[in-house]
Amino acid sequence: MKKKKLFFIVLSLVFVSLLSCKKEKKCEPSSFFSKGNGVFFINEGGFGHGNGSLSFYSYVSVKIYDDLFEDANCRPLGDTPNSMLIAGENIYIVVNNSNKIEVVKRESLKSEVDESEYLKSIKTIEGLNAPSDIAAVSDKKAYITSMYSDSIAILDIENNIISGYINIRRSSQSIVVHNKKAYIANEFSADWSSGKEIMVVNTETNRVIDSIVVAFEPESMVIDRNNTLWVLCNGGWMREHNSELIAINTTTNEITRRTVFPSKEASPTRLKIDGTGSTLYYLESGVRKMSITDTEIPSATLIDGYFYNLGINPVNGDIFVTDAVDFNQRGRLMIFDNNGALLSDMLAGIIPSRLYFNVTNP
Repeated sequence: MKKKKLFFIVLSLVFVSLLSCKKEKKCEPSSFFSKGNGVFFINEGGFGHGNGSLSFYSYVSVKIYDDLFEDANCRPLGDTPNSMLIAGENIYIVVNNSNKIEVVKRESLKSEVDESEYLKSIKTIEGLNAPSDIAAVSDKKAYITSMYSDSIAILDIENNIISGYINIRRSSQSIVVHNKKAYIANEFSADWSSGKEIMVVNTETNRVIDSIVVAFEPESMVIDRNNTLWVLCNGGWMREHNSELIAINTTTNEITRRTVFPSKEASPTRLKIDGTGSTLYYLESGVRKMSITDTEIPSATLIDGYFYNLGINPVNGDIFVTDAVDFNQRGRLMIFDNNGALLSDMLAGIIPSRLYFNVTNP
């Protein structure tokens, strides 16, 4: 009887010890790089599944490091991360279906990374309505678009709080900031019909100063070396209209060129520009490439394939594409040189999406 009682006492002590160890477990980010050359990319995860994540491809180690937020914070990033902003000492990750922004410490540009602090969450900003895209408008504030709200949220970067809203009277998705103006795309209307406007906001007064009627579903935008705003309009998800690539003078906000895609079946997305501001890239049955001086849509692809997202290394012109595969299993990240030759093909997270370059040298 005494031996039996002793056995249970020892077993209890072991159990308590295990629990204690579990409670004392520290969240530490994966050891991944000592210099910050590379690209962050968001893995959206399944909508409603809460399995979105953040990864980093390092030019130093030539590897992908996954689940960086969860490793650092012992909790998942959330449901459908959609965009992020690197600003000062922090990174802001917009998590669309969780209606929040995760604010994490940024240490990646130091020559020696303090890994105990890297990507630690310092604040969660909640209560947003389907936040979509984010862009800094100064070193003190940023704008956050919304898929369901008719207002733009103003983020106070110094205090990490939402300081106000700008009512633009329509939903908003992508945003580009240039010369104290924010250009905000109304891709969809409240009933999910196609929008066709770019709203212009004065970033000093936080007021709408203009609207530009473009074409149906302005999906993505970039600024070129001539201060021209390029808007890629998808034509509608049911292909009701031809897609268009539209150039806008950012001084006058007037349309200076409209290039219409030859077929309604064309479905171009993810407009990007290279580091020189002279070459446009987008996805349509692969990666297509055109100069800002071209007057016709390219008839051939530079890279064949069906990709989900696209990014161009601003330093060396490498082309990054993501493949969501079947939108359930892990996707892939592929890297090509600027001539379209495959450099690397690696396993990524679930639905790898937007890419954010953090490079000083390739």
